[in-house]
Amino acid sequence: MQPERGTLSSLVVAGVALIACCYGLARFAYGLFAPDFARDFALTPALSGLIGSGGYVGYCVAIVASTVATPRLGARRVAVAAGVLATAGIATVAAAPNATVLAIGILVAGSSTGVASPPLAAAVAAAIRERSRDAAQTIVNAGTGIGVLVSGPVAVLLADDWRVAWTIFAVVAAGVTVWAAFAVPDARPEAGGSTASPVRPSRPLALLVAAAATMGVGSIGVWTFGRQAVLDAGAADWVAPAVWTAIGAAGVLGAFAGALIARIGIRWSWALGMVAMAAGGAALALLAASPVAALAAGAVFGAAYIALTGVLLVWSTRLVPGRAAFGVGLAFLAIAVGQAIGAPVVGVVADAVPLAAVLVGCAAIAAVGAVLAPRRMPAP
Repeated sequence: MQPERGTLSSLVVAGVALIACCYGLARFAYGLFAPDFARDFALTPALSGLIGSGGYVGYCVAIVASTVATPRLGARRVAVAAGVLATAGIATVAAAPNATVLAIGILVAGSSTGVASPPLAAAVAAAIRERSRDAAQTIVNAGTGIGVLVSGPVAVLLADDWRVAWTIFAVVAAGVTVWAAFAVPDARPEAGGSTASPVRPSRPLALLVAAAATMGVGSIGVWTFGRQAVLDAGAADWVAPAVWTAIGAAGVLGAFAGALIARIGIRWSWALGMVAMAAGGAALALLAASPVAALAAGAVFGAAYIALTGVLLVWSTRLVPGRAAFGVGLAFLAIAVGQAIGAPVVGVVADAVPLAAVLVGCAAIAAVGAVLAPRRMPAP
């Protein structure tokens, strides 16, 4: 039985809001405020990268737990747990007296992202009819861009007090968590459904994992050191938060990934997205001294990154129909593993070479990953 239209609208909008809080605020806002954390806690680039990787490590553990828990506990409970983790982690960062507590807060906040995606994907798969499902999945996924978009102006307005900014983020996350408790349905697999038959390893799944991990490594330079790279290029103080805002604003375009897939297919959508993400990251590294070029580069990177996560979301649910939580969990886990490995590595490299070179290296990895696309896919 299909839910009423109002219920579907509430699910999609609440899903967008929860993803915005967990990804845009709890996870990716770290890179925006990394220079402020480095200043107040005397962090080296290597240590800053290591702390940033904590969020991705927490994500890896959490997404496995969420993938297992969603069929057993239902989408609503797991989605609410994601909001609770985001709120707790962000609040811990806001109150952090030292680098150790900061690292704990980033770890907890980053864990929320791993918990959020599987239950929302399962809820959309269960509640929305097939012809609208891909579009709904990519719209919810684009919430990341909205969260990043919000964090940029807040950083500008509260440039002298990041603690107030993160306190605001915590209050917003708490409100969205309450909203999710009412809007996300308690979706569970039907008898004989997703828990009945295990998914076996296969070449298509291996390709999905390799592609997602490469995307994670290729994007980590911008997410961890993008703002610092702009500052190092000598740009005005307002440029770096503005670039972050451009990343988020353009990331909202990722909501149209479903339409792009319908037109050109997953293979070419993936290749186009990876090349665009590589171009945006490299341009940000090389042209950061020009505000116009930096903003354009950030916009290209943001649109490509969010679109790519949408492509992975649809790709994974096509490979394992009926097991949306598992498919999305596997793909997003692979992204996080790539980012968790990449963050400390780029931090160490950044101690020895200019950040621009680090971002260009990550962009090169993303460009290579464009070839990791499926030639054939099951129909939706």
